[in-house]
Amino acid sequence: MDQLFTHQSSKHKLLALDLDGTVLNSQHTISQELVETIKQIAQHTHVVVVTGRHHVAAKPYYDQLGLSTPIICCNGTYIFDYQNDTVIQENAIDKGIAAEFITLSQAHNLKMVMYVRDAMLYSRARPIEYMEALLTWSQTFPASQRPNIQKVDDFQHEAQSSDYVWKFVVEGEVNTFAEIPFVKESFNGERSWIDRVDFAATGNSKGNALTRYIEPLGISLDECVAVGDNHNDISMLKAVGLGVAMQNADDTVRSSADLITQKNNDDETGLAELLHRLFT
Repeated sequence: MDQLFTHQSSKHKLLALDLDGTVLNSQHTISQELVETIKQIAQHTHVVVVTGRHHVAAKPYYDQLGLSTPIICCNGTYIFDYQNDTVIQENAIDKGIAAEFITLSQAHNLKMVMYVRDAMLYSRARPIEYMEALLTWSQTFPASQRPNIQKVDDFQHEAQSSDYVWKFVVEGEVNTFAEIPFVKESFNGERSWIDRVDFAATGNSKGNALTRYIEPLGISLDECVAVGDNHNDISMLKAVGLGVAMQNADDTVRSSADLITQKNNDDETGLAELLHRLFT
């Protein structure tokens, strides 16, 4: 194992990190040891967060890690630059397709979350439990740093008035809905919970976005390390030179990786130690 680290450390030029289930523990916090390790690596290596989250919900962790690089959000839907509040690249959902999706999801009696340019929106009339928890979490931050999470009455109006629609999250009886030809043709659906599916535009994945991201940096995929724990991470774990899966990942994810590290709740002896050995 040590020989692997010694042999490969000199060629690792980029570290791509998932957040939930990977950098974050089950309390949705980052251990201090892991924070310090990532900060140390970022002094000499390009570190990029690659997350299913909206950039407003990733920002507190990005700030905690002291990063200045862009972030890849919503499973590869867009690359966002916090420093200049700009969208660098995007493959957002077409407004007409978004309108039809909203109509269909409501006809199938599904609860829905919609990610738009600067906010995560969910229904005032039919709230989703995990969004209520996110809203409570967001309110622990000062107003100037608070992630923008809102309850709304009219998804159609919000979709048409926003610059971008990044993705939808639907909850309920999603299996039949996901098989509708329009949905299958227009969206990439990735299950994020037992009865919850994320729908982004076709072609969006973490692996594809990371591939585009590194092009102007002069870094090859073989020179990248990626760490993740869920099915939406598989594309980047397979694309890079060294894919690392968390022990808390399922068999499908672990079998897609080159290395397995300890569970996300074992930071002090798990991911922090592995990253330290790989990069420092």
